[in-house]
Amino acid sequence: MPSWRLVLCPDELLEQLTRETNPNRLPNRLVADTLEVSRDLHKEKSCQTASIATAEASAQVRKHADAQVQTEAPVPVTVLPLSQHDTSRLTAFLRRVEAMVIRELNKNWQSHAFDGFEVNWMEPQQTVSCLHTLGYPPAQGQGLHVTSVSWNATGSVLACAYGRLDDGDWSTLKSFVCAWNLDRRGLNPQQPSAVVEVPSAVMCLAFHPTQPSHVAGGLYSGEVVVWDMSRSEDPLLWRTGLTDDTHTDPVCQVIWLPEPRHSHRFRLLSAAADGKVLLWQGAGTGQLQLAEGFALLVQQLPRSTKLKKPSRGETEVGVTAVAFSSFDSSLFILGTEGGFPLKCSLAAEEVALTRMPSSVPLRAPAQFTFSPHGGPVYSVSYSPFHRNLFLSAGTDGHIHLYSVLQAQPLTSLQLSHKYLFAVRWSPVRPLVFAAASGEGDVQLFDLQKSSQKPTVSIVQTQDGSPVYCLEFNSQQTQLLAAGDANGTVKVWQLSTAFTEQGPRETEDLDQLAAEVAT
Repeated sequence: MPSWRLVLCPDELLEQLTRETNPNRLPNRLVADTLEVSRDLHKEKSCQTASIATAEASAQVRKHADAQVQTEAPVPVTVLPLSQHDTSRLTAFLRRVEAMVIRELNKNWQSHAFDGFEVNWMEPQQTVSCLHTLGYPPAQGQGLHVTSVSWNATGSVLACAYGRLDDGDWSTLKSFVCAWNLDRRGLNPQQPSAVVEVPSAVMCLAFHPTQPSHVAGGLYSGEVVVWDMSRSEDPLLWRTGLTDDTHTDPVCQVIWLPEPRHSHRFRLLSAAADGKVLLWQGAGTGQLQLAEGFALLVQQLPRSTKLKKPSRGETEVGVTAVAFSSFDSSLFILGTEGGFPLKCSLAAEEVALTRMPSSVPLRAPAQFTFSPHGGPVYSVSYSPFHRNLFLSAGTDGHIHLYSVLQAQPLTSLQLSHKYLFAVRWSPVRPLVFAAASGEGDVQLFDLQKSSQKPTVSIVQTQDGSPVYCLEFNSQQTQLLAAGDANGTVKVWQLSTAFTEQGPRETEDLDQLAAEVAT
């Protein structure tokens, strides 16, 4: 029996074998099986991995946000009604801490940890600078002195009087009153905005308290005059004329005083070396009419004075300066040629025992005599912050600080080896005052820093000529004006150290006055 061998062959060979072989010669079954097996063994198959999933994504680091702002007022936060607060717990808390809080407040109130501490929100200035140097060449050419300065009601206009304060008969010397508006553009320091020619030397000036252009002057001839500086053609408003009521000596000071029952109306007070203090009121005819008068006689001075009184005859007390209290409109201090200050009152009723002619009865105003200077008193100034304190300056070069409650001065300061012609309290600092000396300087004192030496000494005249007058500006408090023998007015701008009041300054002034009283 023949043997068969299974041969594996590729598909191409198998197909050829099939075509060339006679299938009839082989058993059908064998040929079919052979072909089937060959096909199964050579079948091609393929496989692949699962499909890869892909995804796209993006990212960035910047973030954007939009915001809006508007100026409209926000809707107010709704406050819960009182009923929704836990009032019982709040009440219990307040009751629990009340005693503790009161104890701490009392402890802090008695503490002196911050005594002398001053809060200053501005950078302090330590210098005093000259803002303006004013003068009128025609007056300076005649050798006239600046005898008085005055600020008007607005604080923007400064007036000065020209005259002479040294020895000599200057009654017939033509003089001037000049005014500068410091707020005006194009200010010419050598050309006043208003000039009034006066036939007699002007010894003192005072602007009206409410009428910015009205200024009163006292003349060497004894006459009192009021001018309207806004009228260039005819500035004269009122004058006393030369009558029996007029002063017989140069007028040393003029002051505007409100009428007792009409505070908006003012009378004019004048004082002179003839011993008379007179109150004038304007009349419709352009004349100043005498309303009240006072006369100072040695015989009627209070017993407290140690002056030798003449055995017979009347002796007038020459008045050199006047200052009124800011707390009592009837109370005033007089400086005298004898060197002693006098406490006086407009309400005095005692008749003056004098034979001086007058259209109204003259009264004796003196109530108390203070210890004297070593020479005539040239200036007095009442404290605007304390009802009992005043300053006086005299030819002895001393400033005395007095209390009206005792004759002896609180303290005495020697500022100059020559005369002191003026002293003024600051209108804004209770412990600051200024003095004008015969050595050509203006001295500023701050008693909070030193009670014996000036805080600042300002050189006004390079040649040492006297400074005769000075005035603080009550409206523009950083300004101080001073006039001298060279016919010059200097406007000094004060540093903040002299214009800003300290936290305990008024209390320190009260303590100073209390120590004196005891």
